[in-house]
Amino acid sequence: MKTDVFAQRHIGSNQEEQAEMLKAINVNSIEELIEKTVPKDILLQNELQLAPALSEHEYMDHIQKLSVKNKLFKNYIGLGYHPTITPGVIQRNILENPGWYTAYTPYQAEIAQGRLEALLNFQTMVTDLTGMEIANASLLDEGTAAAEAMILLFNTRSRNQKKKDALQFFVSENVLPQTIDVLTSRATPLHIDLVIGNHETFEFSENVFGGLVQYPGKNGKVVDYTDFVKKANETEARIAVAADLLSLTLLTPPGEWGADVVVGTTQRFGIPMGYGGPHAAYFATKEEYKRSLPGRIIGVTKDVDGNRALRMALQTREQHIKREKATSNICTAQVLLAVMAGMYSVFHGPKGLKYIANKILNHTYTLHSTLKNLGFEQVNKVFFDTLNITVPSASKIKEIAELLQVNFLYNSETSVTIAINETTNLEDINEIVRILAKATGKNFTEIHELKEVDVKPEFKRTSDYLTNPVFNTHHSETAMMRYIKKLERKDLSLNHSMISLGSCTMKLNAASEMLPLSWPNWGNIHPFVPVDQAQGYQEVLKGLENDLNEITGFYATSLQPNSGAQGEYAGLLAIKAYHESRGDHHRHICLIPSSAHGTNPASAVMAGMKVVVTKATEEGNIDFEDLKEKAILHKDNLSCLMVTYPSTHGVFESGIKEITQLIHDNGGQVYMDGANMNAQVGLTNPATIGADVCHLNLHKTFAIPHGGGGPGVGPICVVEHLAPFLPSNPVVKTGGKNAIKAVSSAPWGSALVCLISYGYIKMLGAKGLKSATQNAILNANYIKTKLESEYSILYSGENGFCAHEMIVDFRTFKAKGIEVVDVAKRLMDYGFHAPTVSFPVAGTLMIEPTESENKEELDTFINALLSIKAEIDEQEIHDENSVLKNAPHTLQMLTGDEWNFSYSRQKAAYPLENISDNKFWPTVRRVDDAYGDRNLVCSCEPIESYIEA
Repeated sequence: MKTDVFAQRHIGSNQEEQAEMLKAINVNSIEELIEKTVPKDILLQNELQLAPALSEHEYMDHIQKLSVKNKLFKNYIGLGYHPTITPGVIQRNILENPGWYTAYTPYQAEIAQGRLEALLNFQTMVTDLTGMEIANASLLDEGTAAAEAMILLFNTRSRNQKKKDALQFFVSENVLPQTIDVLTSRATPLHIDLVIGNHETFEFSENVFGGLVQYPGKNGKVVDYTDFVKKANETEARIAVAADLLSLTLLTPPGEWGADVVVGTTQRFGIPMGYGGPHAAYFATKEEYKRSLPGRIIGVTKDVDGNRALRMALQTREQHIKREKATSNICTAQVLLAVMAGMYSVFHGPKGLKYIANKILNHTYTLHSTLKNLGFEQVNKVFFDTLNITVPSASKIKEIAELLQVNFLYNSETSVTIAINETTNLEDINEIVRILAKATGKNFTEIHELKEVDVKPEFKRTSDYLTNPVFNTHHSETAMMRYIKKLERKDLSLNHSMISLGSCTMKLNAASEMLPLSWPNWGNIHPFVPVDQAQGYQEVLKGLENDLNEITGFYATSLQPNSGAQGEYAGLLAIKAYHESRGDHHRHICLIPSSAHGTNPASAVMAGMKVVVTKATEEGNIDFEDLKEKAILHKDNLSCLMVTYPSTHGVFESGIKEITQLIHDNGGQVYMDGANMNAQVGLTNPATIGADVCHLNLHKTFAIPHGGGGPGVGPICVVEHLAPFLPSNPVVKTGGKNAIKAVSSAPWGSALVCLISYGYIKMLGAKGLKSATQNAILNANYIKTKLESEYSILYSGENGFCAHEMIVDFRTFKAKGIEVVDVAKRLMDYGFHAPTVSFPVAGTLMIEPTESENKEELDTFINALLSIKAEIDEQEIHDENSVLKNAPHTLQMLTGDEWNFSYSRQKAAYPLENISDNKFWPTVRRVDDAYGDRNLVCSCEPIESYIEA
């Protein structure tokens, strides 16, 4: 074995194991398998032109040299991003721990109780600090959260507002510029009229359905919005507030002065800036909007024994169920970052958070007082952490500050904004004053002590927050470490066993790819620093863009979209802008096959398009005749086709080039959903099949970990004629010549985790990437071959092979009363997370093993499914007391005094011999989803419920 070849570490099976699998599926070589699986007319004729693969050691040396090209200035820029301190116990035990970062979205609640509790803590933190009634489990960033708030208020307009077609949405000029850009991007396709202005002079009319204000404002000003909200309510308009969550430990929360929605970022709760992300946004609102609340909600319910259990609530709102009726395409939250932010509050508690906030306020006030004594005018009468200073020459200050490696925000030649943060100390305050004094020729006497100040009474928070015991218990590192480990033990992650989720590609997230994320030179860079201060990042991001161009065959890439769904949306907006640049404003029809991902129609609706669904054949392919009929019918108004390739059914459709040509012949563009790109890399590409734009899930094909449901990155790659329309940013220039508005807050989205995909490509190289794809297809076909004697595999290619995933049909077992969910739950007893359940076909499992699993693990999984089939065969018809209907089985059940089941405890817990060696125990029995939705509780119980009577 070549120990310096990363591909041999990433790909699970060695050559001997691969040979055994090839023999099992009756092909002589992996090349023969690919020839029989991928249509010949789309196979690449040449190898990818990428740099030679680096060993892990060489890559660590390479990425370290790039890191020092980033300049670690002191950053007081603000605008929603602040230096912060990540507690070591959280960094070591969550951010750097595969038990947390390799977990999947908690759809299988019984083996995700740890993550669910951590997210419930996050929701409780948000509702407490904002003073609202309900919060979700995070969104992507502050800008997109604000856009979701606008959409919620738009969709829930009163009957009177809808009758009068109220389309105006007020946005305060003090809202962050990147948020305004994202709002504009979202408003335009839906014909929402943004009115940007001064909240003090704005007059509400019956045409205004809502508004958004910033608290504190972008330049730090804190104002009382009470009268503004009252004026809005008089005309039925409702108000959203973008609030700094840490400031709400001191300031009256928006929920107490009438806000309908409160949004923002939790970045300053211990999350590195990371040149823009990833960070968990928050979204809180009133209970009455719970069924319109975007994203995921964690709720309290009970299991079949009546024990407390957690699960994702109100899932029928999600786009994979609502499909073309969906109005939000939030498919990626920021779970890992939400967990960290929530744990920051658990570790510090209400007193610790207030101490941090007071420390920031005192440093800011000390700076304010000192500058005032020096004769500077400070515009903000009330402030928390940010001063807006009038100066004679901002350029002179900038020149001196940058020589001393300090960044401020320069609003104009006469205005400088300085945002103080958790890391600021008295030495820093002296340095800031010294810079301003030198620039203006003033004498300065060093400050030796902080001035202590309190928030003005009319703005001061008087209500309690974070009273739940979880926020008042774990303040020593020992206690915190044990609490984190306690939750981790409740979750099944990739560090325990294979997670073979179809379309989700749960592959190895290599340690060498992950390590640089903790380095200060990558974590401590503000997204709005001058580009010359982030040259290490620029080389990584440009290098990643170039590599993705090569892999997809496209001309240009934007890394801004920070989820796959955001990538879909951005790609469709680029198509829309292209048509409009040619005068084709009427092209608004989006054709979408019935098998498409649920986010596809939701993205199209958000982009202002009309969705027309096309049929699938019995073989699961696109019905070409139906597609042709609809393409011709709508040719004058056709905007695009959204197609997933290989198909969502796990097949390389041989007619794909004919399909794309049909769309082009009728004036449309082709959008390829990149969810299944793991079956393409190095073998074919979107350009070859005839697509014009695709998004890529870097958290799938390119090894960014799922983190329990986020972070994600969904860059878009485009042909040359779409490149001018790639998204921009209002603070740092990005995008094309005719760029669409921003789709995410930061210029390069979640830049920090792009390091992972950069490393993945650099260490695999062209040969390794191709081999990874080949082995993903080999592993899937090996499982297919081993299962098809006992199960029905729904779809195959023309030669009988699947791509990188397959759909196993369990509907025939309904006659015995067995549902696919019973199989999903029983797999937990065998130590496995279920594959994708009932998507894209109800009553099925979609299995995708990925290339990073070895033959031993594949065989263990196969044996589990074969054993379950034997259990199905043994079951009497509609036996509600069977091992399948009672799965999963907990340790509490197995060790209880009573056992009232017809099967043994041994069969329940250890159905195969190997399981006892590495048993994973679900911590609750099957959860009652319906009970939880009927009795919705989405935060930790009040402290009274813990007090014994």
